[in-house]
Amino acid sequence: QVQVVESGGGAVQYGGSLRLSCAASGSIFSIYAMAWYRQAPGKQRELVAGFINGGSTNYLDSVKGRFTISRDNAKNTVYLQMNSLKPEDTAVYYCSAELRPTATSSLYKYWGQGTQVTVSS
Repeated sequence: QVQVVESGGGAVQYGGSLRLSCAASGSIFSIYAMAWYRQAPGKQRELVAGFINGGSTNYLDSVKGRFTISRDNAKNTVYLQMNSLKPEDTAVYYCSAELRPTATSSLYKYWGQGTQVTVSS
């Protein structure tokens, strides 16, 4: 069993900051990728920032320079530091972990329950 748990959401004003955390736990042999997605009401879920095996990162264009993803491999945890927040960043933020539960299993993608981020103008 694998669990992915996010924390750190909340409500801030325009220009404020928040830090999200996401920890994967349980039966984990290796993690290939961990990433943050978001979904605003009436919109599709979109990739915000992510790590891929080997350490490469990618960011949504609209958050470049404002958001930073980091990780603690020993804790199977990723963080998303969000600065200069804007109302258009308001969404439910989801963490995903793509991993192998055992040495012989395929890659599976697990999702957290989501954490709400609300930015007021």
